[in-house]
Amino acid sequence: MIGIPHRTTLFCDFDGPIVDVSERYYETYCMGLKHMAQRELASASTYSYTVLSKEQFWCLKQERVPDFEIALRSNVPDHLVEPFLDTVRSLVNQPFLLHRDCLQPGIRWALELMHSQGIRLVLVTLRCQRQVEELLRAYQLDHLFKTVWGTKEDEAAYINSAASKTALLKAAWVQNSERYGVPQRAWMVGDTEADILAGQATGISTVALTCGIRSRSYLVQYKPDHICADLVSVTHSLVSGPYAASL
Repeated sequence: MIGIPHRTTLFCDFDGPIVDVSERYYETYCMGLKHMAQRELASASTYSYTVLSKEQFWCLKQERVPDFEIALRSNVPDHLVEPFLDTVRSLVNQPFLLHRDCLQPGIRWALELMHSQGIRLVLVTLRCQRQVEELLRAYQLDHLFKTVWGTKEDEAAYINSAASKTALLKAAWVQNSERYGVPQRAWMVGDTEADILAGQATGISTVALTCGIRSRSYLVQYKPDHICADLVSVTHSLVSGPYAASL
């Protein structure tokens, strides 16, 4: 172990850093368009929707193009945008789609190495707590996290409210500090602006990852302390690289 002091805590998001959700989000978008087409066919309408490629869709999501704009680019008429988005929101967290998520490459190695080096791992996610705990058990990663902080709302992760993430992280920070002592060093690692803003509001150093739903060019405007490709890169830096020196 190089440069890691006692009581180092890494607060980490779930979607993006740990699991790749791009397939689920894209399939939900496609299902939403198919649903609209079927509905319009039944009503004898003649709208012609354009299904964006996954690359096109994910690029728009990474640049945080609003969902209504993505709908318009898919030729959804103005008056049908809200029904389309309602359909997407109702589908995105359905259990039959969750199998589309997959672990990010190397994530098991990264989490196990940090855990073995004495870094306390705390999961802070806007996913439904019950759901994420079930997924961690299914992935056999649950033993690596000291605590898991989630929500009670199925749609919270999709909405990705910075205020909600901040409240959750602050609560996790207080409990972690009371239970284990105030960390000598702490990091908030995530792939969206909500993670960066939550870390900054809590006074925790922030690491933005580009492996998730936001691009580097988008994340940089929020001025995170570091930007990395993925959690594997963060792990390398924590145990033997530039973060180790700063820690």
